[in-house]
Amino acid sequence: MKQRNIRWIVVCCTLFAPALFQRAPAQAQDPTAAPVQPLPFSHKTHVTNEGLFCAMCHPNPDPGERMTIAAPSLCMECHSSVKTDSQYIQRLAEYAKAGKPVPWVRVYAIPDFVNFSHKAHLAKGNTCEECHGKVAERDRLYRETNLSMGGCVGCHKAKKASQDCGFCHTEML
Repeated sequence: MKQRNIRWIVVCCTLFAPALFQRAPAQAQDPTAAPVQPLPFSHKTHVTNEGLFCAMCHPNPDPGERMTIAAPSLCMECHSSVKTDSQYIQRLAEYAKAGKPVPWVRVYAIPDFVNFSHKAHLAKGNTCEECHGKVAERDRLYRETNLSMGGCVGCHKAKKASQDCGFCHTEML
């Protein structure tokens, strides 16, 4: 990599990355505040009480870089007979019937200039809880872990993973 590009990456990381990683879009200023979602959803109910696991609702389609959120039609596999009198389940059914996704407000987001692969992290034995916190215990999600560049670098150091800038960042200019 050219010396000029390395300097540019260092400058950008030092000046801009901390601010960009501080909060996800549409996230409240207080990172522990749960954003208002279009439908109430309790991970605690679905995971702890009902025994669902992360990948059931958050599939990792090829090539495996990003986790996705279940389509309302998948939710309706259970909710066609569970809590059908709930106004929220009725609204969920409307999304499913229309073939539209629920417009969930993101709690965690990684900037586009960061190369992050859920598939690679899961293959190395990382757990969802390490980055996303104790989701299974939450009725409402909020950002409870440090996914700033410093948090990621700290984890890479602890797990003896690469800390080379180019490992996670695309080459700039």
